[in-house]
Amino acid sequence: MRRLQLSELDAAVAILRDGGVLAYPTEAVFGLGCDPHDRTAFERIFALKGRPATQGVLLIASDFAQVEPYIDLAQVPSGVLAQVRASWPGPNTWVFPRSAEVPDWVAGAHAGIALRVTAHEPAAALCRAFGRPMVSTSANPHGEPPARDLATLERYFGNRLDGALDAPLGGLDRPTVIRDALSGAMIRA
Repeated sequence: MRRLQLSELDAAVAILRDGGVLAYPTEAVFGLGCDPHDRTAFERIFALKGRPATQGVLLIASDFAQVEPYIDLAQVPSGVLAQVRASWPGPNTWVFPRSAEVPDWVAGAHAGIALRVTAHEPAAALCRAFGRPMVSTSANPHGEPPARDLATLERYFGNRLDGALDAPLGGLDRPTVIRDALSGAMIRA
């Protein structure tokens, strides 16, 4: 696994653009990421995790403009959208009705798409450099605790990852909450 510093964002982005899988720090745990439109890279993440393909993943972004094309805005009342936007950037993941831009494999068996505009600067910087959202799923084999450090990433995945961004986590004790944007219902506390 190639360890990359924040000063090497161009190399991290090259991994994503070349169809690779990259580990990177999020608000609470390391995530595994790839280009959501690269099905081969996406399937590698699920193989690494041993996760059922029916489970969707969320997309993480640096700003609203990056996630907007993935939302079916016609189904989202303006007041709901304003409330969600007021919570971003931040540690809030929202499930929206998805647009045709969302590849079916990203959503799994779900009708919606989970999106987060992160305030965690290392992840946000990576998304800004990439120029679009990327897949975000916890870096762990299915059923194991998410990795919170590079040593655990090494133990879980060894050289099967194309790279890891060596930067601090955001300080949260647990992964971000996930709520349904339309109803406000809690999906993951």
